[in-house]
Amino acid sequence: MSTAALSWQCIDRALDLGAPVVMGVLNVTPDSFSDGGRFSKVEAALAQARLMIAEGAAIIDVGGESTRPGAAPATLDEELERVIPVIRAIRAESPVFISVDTSKPEVMRGSVEAGADIINDVRALQEPGALAAAADTRAGICLMHMKGEPRTMQASPDYRDVATEVRDFLSGRIAAAVAAGIAHECITVDPGFGFGKSAAHNLELLKHLADFTVLRAPLLVGLSRKSMLAKITGRDVESRTAGSVALAAIAVLNGARIVRAHDVAATVDAVRVAAAVLKGEGFDGT
Repeated sequence: MSTAALSWQCIDRALDLGAPVVMGVLNVTPDSFSDGGRFSKVEAALAQARLMIAEGAAIIDVGGESTRPGAAPATLDEELERVIPVIRAIRAESPVFISVDTSKPEVMRGSVEAGADIINDVRALQEPGALAAAADTRAGICLMHMKGEPRTMQASPDYRDVATEVRDFLSGRIAAAVAAGIAHECITVDPGFGFGKSAAHNLELLKHLADFTVLRAPLLVGLSRKSMLAKITGRDVESRTAGSVALAAIAVLNGARIVRAHDVAATVDAVRVAAAVLKGEGFDGT
């Protein structure tokens, strides 16, 4: 990867990606697939953010609309009421990078005004007005691939060549973002594991993850607690930490610079080990 991809410009500061980092998941929805309702109150969300920061998260990703398979959409007012107070509370006490997981232009603008640095959009800025809103904020942007919509995306996903199709889609969305006035150094990409993809598709993407570095944008992955782990290990959602950190390490070895995770401490360790293997550093030779 070129040196230009070793940082992520987010408004007026850059996140150093010389070493891979962890993005902690903070769902403030009542219906998230793994922790729905646990952090729907500001106090609980702030406490979880503090914990993830202490465990080594470089980014806190605040989400106010569930995108799990079969999820119903949140209204604009619901999403704003969920995320804005949490972002304000985190920003009031921490310089940590804050991401908002949204596709709505109004939530993008409001979140950045409240203190967010990053817009993480599962629809890759395809909603009406999203490109303009993102460009106006000058926030860091994550463009993700999703085939279909959350309600139906896992019904029967089909690809001829999943890695090529996802990579081509992301290349097109980078071009659209740049044309809309978003600086290339503000952009990261996410292949969208589990978003309109079978377990086999996810594994194929993981095998070919290094191919995505041709996009010249830092690579963000979200593999934490995914249903593919149920197929591989037979574990339920709360018992997938070991599988999740294994996937995180594999992703880093194949070029990922940002790993989105629920179990931050364990993932930070896995990412550091994988990064040390890549660099051949971190050991005293004994």
